[in-house]
Amino acid sequence: MIQIQKANPSHVDGIVKVCTDANWATYSEFYSKHYIESIIDEFYKPERILQEVMHDSKDWGGYFVAIDRGEVIGAAGGGMIDDTSGEIYVLYLNPNRRNEGVGSLLLRAITEQQKEWGIKEQWVSVQKGNQKAIPFYEAKGFDYQYEEKSGEYTSVRLKRNI
Repeated sequence: MIQIQKANPSHVDGIVKVCTDANWATYSEFYSKHYIESIIDEFYKPERILQEVMHDSKDWGGYFVAIDRGEVIGAAGGGMIDDTSGEIYVLYLNPNRRNEGVGSLLLRAITEQQKEWGIKEQWVSVQKGNQKAIPFYEAKGFDYQYEEKSGEYTSVRLKRNI
């Protein structure tokens, strides 16, 4: 049975693995190998994940993990971007565990946390063309707002009212 819980230091290696594997599975068709490696090196090193597990605030609500038989199969986190707006910063699954409802459970955990902080709307950025993520968020009530270009890459901003 899959359990969703707030991450603790024992989950760090599992979070690193899920986020690393999911980045390769999701972005290899969009980004260069060098770019993916630089993102993983910046955001998903054990030292950084440990800090993000140990310290949370409204700006970063910490990681939530999906656990199945002691294994981390999903990781997600978000925070507040202003007094009434929340952001989903990360939501990744073991690539072999998609379409089991795990992403929905993680999204719900972040949303409940942000509701306690008073959100009225929730935002997420997704790589343009990412057909693993865009249909998921649209099914959860997120709507296209606009595109943002950063160098050669374009992300789509989606929002839903809470």
